[in-house]
Amino acid sequence: MTRFEAATTRERRKLFADAVVAHRNRGSAFLTVEAEYDPEIDGEDAPAPWVQFADRTFNIDVTDEELSKLKEMLSSYPEFRIDQLESPETAEGTNVRITARSDANRLAGFIDTVFQRVYGRDEDYRAWVVAV
Repeated sequence: MTRFEAATTRERRKLFADAVVAHRNRGSAFLTVEAEYDPEIDGEDAPAPWVQFADRTFNIDVTDEELSKLKEMLSSYPEFRIDQLESPETAEGTNVRITARSDANRLAGFIDTVFQRVYGRDEDYRAWVVAV
């Protein structure tokens, strides 16, 4: 891979699909994508939202409101399913594990949709592949 950031739907989905392919080809431990931090959406003390993918599983941290949006969004991805929800007492929110057996383009579309529908990003948000 030579590009690591993108800001349009087409560019992001291509970037994410390329990252999935690179992750699979390299046999890396995981792939992490992060959206640009927006204090108005994320809050002053919260980190930028991220999505991690490894071994056919997405790993996502969400608030209760975001979890509801994620569950609703998954109806558009019937081949994906929530395998684990973990809400430690010391953490605000829930860690979600989603099994996702699909091709790189479908996985890329899912990542992009999570950032828009779950994390509230506009269509022109900027994202980075921060680990492959």
